[in-house]
Amino acid sequence: MDFSHQPVTHSCPFCRVVAGEDVRDHYTKQTDIVFRDGNVTAFISSAWWPRNAGHVLVVPNEHYENIYDIPDSILGAVQIVGKLVAMAMRATYECDGTSFRQHNEPAGYQEVWHYHLHVFPRYHGDDLYILNGERRDTTPSERAQYAARLRSYLSRQSAQ
Repeated sequence: MDFSHQPVTHSCPFCRVVAGEDVRDHYTKQTDIVFRDGNVTAFISSAWWPRNAGHVLVVPNEHYENIYDIPDSILGAVQIVGKLVAMAMRATYECDGTSFRQHNEPAGYQEVWHYHLHVFPRYHGDDLYILNGERRDTTPSERAQYAARLRSYLSRQSAQ
């Protein structure tokens, strides 16, 4: 069964980020990256919800469209980095918790045809899922302080 919905002419923005490019306009820049290794890259998302600033996307470095496509070993690597990011958020954002979210296919609200895991900082009463329609695009300067805090924490952790 084919679970691909990626258009033939699709130019993947996440593949461009992993390759070292800045995406056009206000979208992801290299300065948004908080973690990178041989399998996974994590960066501050350019889209934010009202009370969950600084959420992160964790992506495999190779292009896999969705959960049905990604090899288990890479899926595990994405989840492990998601955990590292969640721990960094708890330590640096002073959030009350974290949430993981991942979407597949149009009916599952997948918007970018490259597997990605959302890691959200969560706060009591933040209404993240209720306010889904209030998502907004951000600027690189808004994202900079969040990226710097997470990068600093993650680099200290990897040095230990």
